[in-house]
Amino acid sequence: MTIKQFDKIKIEVRNSVAYLEISNPKANTLSTKTLADLSDVMDNLKYSSDVKAIVVTGEGKFFAAGADIQEFTDAFGDEIKGREMAVNANILFNKIEKFDKPVIAAVNGPCLGGGLELAMACHMQIASDDALFGMPELKLGLIPGYGGTQRLPGLIGKAKATELILTSKFIKGQEAEKIGLVNQSVPAEELLSTVTSIAESVANYKSPLAVSAALTAINNGVDSNFEEGLRFETEEWSKLFSTKDMEEGVTAFIEKRDPIFTGE
Repeated sequence: MTIKQFDKIKIEVRNSVAYLEISNPKANTLSTKTLADLSDVMDNLKYSSDVKAIVVTGEGKFFAAGADIQEFTDAFGDEIKGREMAVNANILFNKIEKFDKPVIAAVNGPCLGGGLELAMACHMQIASDDALFGMPELKLGLIPGYGGTQRLPGLIGKAKATELILTSKFIKGQEAEKIGLVNQSVPAEELLSTVTSIAESVANYKSPLAVSAALTAINNGVDSNFEEGLRFETEEWSKLFSTKDMEEGVTAFIEKRDPIFTGE
């Protein structure tokens, strides 16, 4: 399937992994156009059989510095425009969070405000040691509006999330890993190789049906109580027994060889 190119998002596919690079100089702000392009990219990749994992990063020295503040001036005194901005961003970030292929944020630089909200919507976050994380919205007379007040406490706990939001303080990659905001922080020169290794291990050595089922079970479980989550897990587990991938995986294990998954 041919993958369409977009103005604000650069796309490269290698070894079944799509690398998306936010490209909105200088700071890769998440303008309306950038968010719209990213949404279209995700829709395009959903149906690409050539892509089994996705990496999101930023061009240059920034991951994403947040929303395009200049656009806020057009919404002064207009709650409807403000609501529209938040709703559109949340539709996109929910789409990423619920995506049935793994989406990994490779945080290569400042990841602030809406940029951090985007990273948190991804399934995993790998950061360079010197990347900066923060929620500076209160300095603008705003609050995080793209899911930040909801996802951040889920990742690092209510007290720490409240501290970061109310103080607008910035933290670096190593501290972000320590408090559970990112999965790993690595030296900047190792970021791409680390993310590539993780993405390719999922894309090329795991059943895409099982990957999708795992993501579905995890996401549904997070939004449910424990018993409901178990029911979602059982449903996804059971459906895999009718797939050729499950038969191949079990057979390969018994025969002590690598499985060849076809997504069937």
